[in-house]
Amino acid sequence: MLSLPSTSSSISKKKYDVFLSFRGEDTSNNFTDHLYDALKRSGIVTFRDDPKLEAGEEIAPELFNAIHQSWCSVIVFSKTYTFSGWCLEELAEIVQQKNVNGHKVFPIFYDVDPSDLRKTKRKS
Repeated sequence: MLSLPSTSSSISKKKYDVFLSFRGEDTSNNFTDHLYDALKRSGIVTFRDDPKLEAGEEIAPELFNAIHQSWCSVIVFSKTYTFSGWCLEELAEIVQQKNVNGHKVFPIFYDVDPSDLRKTKRKS
């Protein structure tokens, strides 16, 4: 399980311990829900996106703020994660925070091999 520094001054300045990034249609009613519940039961303050967002809606600035206000991100890569514009925007922001601010990133590969993601062709 994810180990967060309990006395770190940097984590105490953050609103969330974890930002959970996932493709809702792939994982929201099973794996991601169980992961979120387990983190919550462990006292880990976790942000996860509202699964009720409709296709075509813009990503709310609150998502980027939540990434900035999180100590780390857990990214649940699934078969169609990379086909989602929202997920790719979140991922780009997470990587930027990693490179600029040392944001920690923990990938989970759910029902997908990491090499499959490298082969993904971007949909036009």
